Amino acid sequence: MPVNGNRITVDPITRIEGHLRIDVEVEGGKVTNSWSSAQAFRGIETIMRGKDPRSAWAMTQRFCGVCTTTHALCSIRCVEDALNAPVPVNAHMLRNLVSTMQSLQDHIVHFYHLSALDWVDIVSALDADPAKAGKIAESLADFSPSGKPWAANSINAMKNAKDRLAAFVGTKNLGIYGTGYWGHKDMRLTPEINLLAFAHYLEALEYQRKIAEAVAIIGSKNPHIQNLTVGGVSTAINFDSMAALNMERIQWIKKLLDETAEFVRRVYIPDVIAIASAYKDWFDLGKCSDNYIAVPDVPMNTELTEFGLKGGVIMGGKFREIKTWKDSFLRDGIKENTTHAWYKNSQDTLHPYEGDQVPAYNDWNPDGKYSWAKAPRFEDQVTQTGPIAQVLAGYMAGDPVVKKYVDFVAAKAGVKLPQLNSVMGRHAARAIRALLMVDQAYICLDKLIDNCKTDQTYVNYVGEIDKTKEYIGVGFNEAPRGMLSHWIKIKNGVIENYSAVVPSTWTSGPRDDKGRQGPYEESLMNLPIAEMDKPLEVIRSIHSFDPCIACAVHTVDPEGKEIVNVKIR
Repeated sequence: MPVNGNRITVDPITRIEGHLRIDVEVEGGKVTNSWSSAQAFRGIETIMRGKDPRSAWAMTQRFCGVCTTTHALCSIRCVEDALNAPVPVNAHMLRNLVSTMQSLQDHIVHFYHLSALDWVDIVSALDADPAKAGKIAESLADFSPSGKPWAANSINAMKNAKDRLAAFVGTKNLGIYGTGYWGHKDMRLTPEINLLAFAHYLEALEYQRKIAEAVAIIGSKNPHIQNLTVGGVSTAINFDSMAALNMERIQWIKKLLDETAEFVRRVYIPDVIAIASAYKDWFDLGKCSDNYIAVPDVPMNTELTEFGLKGGVIMGGKFREIKTWKDSFLRDGIKENTTHAWYKNSQDTLHPYEGDQVPAYNDWNPDGKYSWAKAPRFEDQVTQTGPIAQVLAGYMAGDPVVKKYVDFVAAKAGVKLPQLNSVMGRHAARAIRALLMVDQAYICLDKLIDNCKTDQTYVNYVGEIDKTKEYIGVGFNEAPRGMLSHWIKIKNGVIENYSAVVPSTWTSGPRDDKGRQGPYEESLMNLPIAEMDKPLEVIRSIHSFDPCIACAVHTVDPEGKEIVNVKIR
């Protein structure tokens, strides 16, 4: 992490998916300028050309090793939209289960394993009193109806966590923890809360595994599910057959969901509130664009007129609900700008249907091109997406469940709704979204069971594509990091053009043709920097978005040369 005068370069940002470089200039202890640079080229869209559209989902989920299911689902939806292929209710429920449970796994991993150590000093936990840590854990507010004490919050559990930490430190081989900013001036938690957070860090490893297992039961594999097909799913449903998705497997899924749901309600939510309360001023830091977009998701019927999650656009404080994925203002309003991105296009600003992926790399130039990520805009405005957008859209659309969760977390943290547009607010919004994912997973599981009593249809097969016709389509998905869209053009029965506008492109993108910064860049402005050689504040703000740069860009050599050779023995 080089420091050159008043310039700090953090490259790469670690504990994220992909390669990201952040540069900031600091004057008077605050950030005065910033640049977000995605450091690899995404070439999968180019690979897609000439391929059968019906197999697009299997390839596009390789955008990422984390967001696999979201890309697969979004891709299948864009092809179904182009071909006007209806999907049975049972297939929607199975897809929704995969989507909501994948989000749960993603949110747990992000908070505990990718960002918690920005706030938790695990070295300090070595000085903690396990008895005090256990009492603090029991006092935290949760969102569980059971009222039972969480077993892992006992004094013995805290003592065990401390012993494990001490043994680990004693090896003097700290691995990924060796370069943490331990002892930083802005690490505020007491040793006991640090110990509590570390204990839950370890526990979260098990619960993210449980819900990932539930996804694998439906998808046949995780990551990179295998059960999608245009018109539905290939997961045969027969509650009385050992060779299909039967009631035994349904109950297995429910058990894993039950256990993970309790962890979210009784550990994740209290931990977010506890850390937020200690860093309350971070609800006023890291603000970026107050324009938001979230699409409706968790479809409940074949006609795509009912959704479990509401969507909407908030521009300049004014709210417009997005009723369906076919709303013209939604489809027409999205464009991408490449003024400061390493691409060669006929125009700087293009709709995804027309956007190209021709690389035009040169050196990193803060006044010119400096990123492989494009700069998406909605109706020519810098726009945020992500859990904060989904939570605010649901709140303003009058969803009573969203309002209940937002009001609960805001009251416990002592903040108001506008303060969600902040570093700590993004963590709070993601935790609220995890509660919503729990609810939606249960709703879809119950609807699947109930519907299968009279109808076990799981696919409407699509035959050969008419090669005399041309098709266009778009698929939307409210992914863990926000609005995802895949856009397809089909000609002569194969893919003519393909484009994915992913959540982390919306947030990590560079400046546009008008010089307006993207959300990452804007969130860093005026951020206080306590120690130039330990820019923890920069890491905190960027991590709060849950960056997935592997989705935003991908590595290829345009000349076809070998990039790396890995020998397996």
